[in-house]
Amino acid sequence: IPEKAPLIAQHIEYNTIMCLSPEQQSLLEHPVSSKIFLHGPAGTGKTTAGVKWLKKLLNSGIPAHNIMVFVPQRSLAKPYQDSMRNDLFQAHSLINTTTLGGLARRMIDLFWPMISRDTGVASPNQPPHFLTLETAQYYMAHIVRPLMDDEGFLGNLTINRNRIYSQILDNLNKAALVGFSHQDIGDRLKAAWIGDIAQFNIYDDVQACANRFRIFCLEHNLLDFSLQVEIFLRLLWPSPLCRNHLTQSYRHLIVDNIEEDTPVSHDILSEWLPDFDSALVIFDEEAGYRYFLGADVQSAFSLKRKCHTVIKFTQNQVNAPGIIQIKSGIRHAIAQLEGNPQEEKPELNLLQSGLVIPQEINKYFPDMVKWVAEQIKILVDEDVPPGEIVILAPFMPDVLRFAISNQLGEFGIPHVSHRPSRALRDEPATQAMLTLVSAAFPAWKMLPKRINMAFALMQVIDGLDLVRAQLLTAYVYKENAEDFPLQPFDSAPIDVRDRVTYRVGARYDQLQIWLKAAQISDSNTLDFFLSRLFGEVLSQSGFGFHNDLNSGNTISNLIESIQKFRWVVGDQVPKEMYSIGKEYIQMVQDGVIAAQYVRTGDGDSTNAVFLSPAYTFLISNHPVDIQFWLDVGSPSWYQRLEQPLTHPYVLSRHWQQGNTWDAEKEVFAAQESLHRLAIGLLNRCRKKVYLGMSELDVRGYDNRGLLVRIFQHILQRAQQVQND
Repeated sequence: IPEKAPLIAQHIEYNTIMCLSPEQQSLLEHPVSSKIFLHGPAGTGKTTAGVKWLKKLLNSGIPAHNIMVFVPQRSLAKPYQDSMRNDLFQAHSLINTTTLGGLARRMIDLFWPMISRDTGVASPNQPPHFLTLETAQYYMAHIVRPLMDDEGFLGNLTINRNRIYSQILDNLNKAALVGFSHQDIGDRLKAAWIGDIAQFNIYDDVQACANRFRIFCLEHNLLDFSLQVEIFLRLLWPSPLCRNHLTQSYRHLIVDNIEEDTPVSHDILSEWLPDFDSALVIFDEEAGYRYFLGADVQSAFSLKRKCHTVIKFTQNQVNAPGIIQIKSGIRHAIAQLEGNPQEEKPELNLLQSGLVIPQEINKYFPDMVKWVAEQIKILVDEDVPPGEIVILAPFMPDVLRFAISNQLGEFGIPHVSHRPSRALRDEPATQAMLTLVSAAFPAWKMLPKRINMAFALMQVIDGLDLVRAQLLTAYVYKENAEDFPLQPFDSAPIDVRDRVTYRVGARYDQLQIWLKAAQISDSNTLDFFLSRLFGEVLSQSGFGFHNDLNSGNTISNLIESIQKFRWVVGDQVPKEMYSIGKEYIQMVQDGVIAAQYVRTGDGDSTNAVFLSPAYTFLISNHPVDIQFWLDVGSPSWYQRLEQPLTHPYVLSRHWQQGNTWDAEKEVFAAQESLHRLAIGLLNRCRKKVYLGMSELDVRGYDNRGLLVRIFQHILQRAQQVQND
């Protein structure tokens, strides 16, 4: 009722404040014209307070389209977007949630006619092509592969080529996000190196590849992420026209997880903050998990000088006393490792209330997995919701994921997993679809092996196992055919048809007839072809993807990936030279594209045990009751990934020129990384942490890393205090 709307809004605001902590209430008591820097550990309710601050702005009459929510990655804006959807009052417009990359792209797209001649592109009268991660790797591969094959670039590196391409792109991104010239990448890396002199040649090659990629992009109007950021900073951010547009469009600012953003983002916000009517900047202490992507905690914290009010939240709303005791023990243990011993008196009973370890340490890795599954079954039997349990590891390789899934499946426990680093091409649904595509276009001369076709048919035909799939393909699939390789079911001997069953044969014939009839001369619209194949055949009853939402999501991502590839690459590839569809398949097989893809819906609103890499769970910013830490003896909990072509610390803004990266700095970085990771996970745990340990890791090596030694120190110290 319109005349009662103000009373209802007051009632909602009153009830909202009554449900908040005193610290959150004190924040909301500030006027909407305030500029506030809010900091504190994770678990103190900062993001919740930020969402309530957004509602306070809306309830005060501020239009939603005048509010900007600025985050380091899109997923972190989800609480604010959800609050808009769930609110009683539907806003007449939507808030704008953005990242630095999103802001740069939108402004370049909007003001391109004004700046195109100053960008350095060869065709300023033509629109730019914005590259995704995949298409950037595709073009990088076309530039670097000939240099490696014909000119001996990058020496004898044994890492996968897709990692080479991604690390060169990462260097370009670091240069743009930190704020130095991309032509200085090689010199910075060489200046910090103290190892084999041969590495200098590799860094020179890295610089040459980065330079050639940038030249190629400018020649073809291609804007990768680094070039988008550089153009925005150099030509648009200083422009009064662009600044006036942004200032007039957005009058109120909410910045969350600012510690996970980059120095360039902080520079922009530092200049922009005085122009806003209000601002809330939220900083998470003991964080900075995205340092390998350029996150800068120091420059983030400096933004407090641009705010009128500084508020610190200290009241933890997540941790039980036992978890708080574990955090204290880890802080003291790492301080002692760094040569800063502190007096502590941990309580053993309190510690044991939050920490669960096996009574006997398992010797082998599979025994640890079995122990974890058994403990989860006990918890579920005690009515702990599966959705309040998360299984974490530094990485989630296929062997670990498969072992845990099998064990949980035997107990009938629902579970989901999220692995953003898992290649889209590694998904079984993707492999099946691309195998069928390769068979459907024999002109590409990329017919799959017979065993791959058997696996594909097993995936897409309901009720077909691998043994019968191999038997079927032995007679109906012509691996060396010049034309369409799939033959009708009745071409198999009658005894084979009896063993495969006629029900499966009917489904196979339906697929075979569709593929043969759907062949098109123009294979450049591969995304259309796959969309029809999935919709008209494979998602229907009797086929493997019927009612399979996970496979449907994977195939949707694959189709979108192909579509974006076609949009960007299609204009650059003359159709008479080669097929875009064939080019995409080749790049996938080489591991160049479809290496990473943002998945949606993984574990959201699902009451299931969640399997995830530790850093992925941290960035999701979602607390749970129970955490299982797997393989705590592994050094992967704190050691950096091997990156021979880049270095996140050397390419940071705070690296002192003239310094070298030695073993001492590596050890300190490892301890700092472990401190951030362990405390961050504990800040998102309500009740208990279970430690999965084994004497030998999955490869059979001794498992005595730093993290397990820290827990042993904490327990021994607590036992000593109790005895005293």
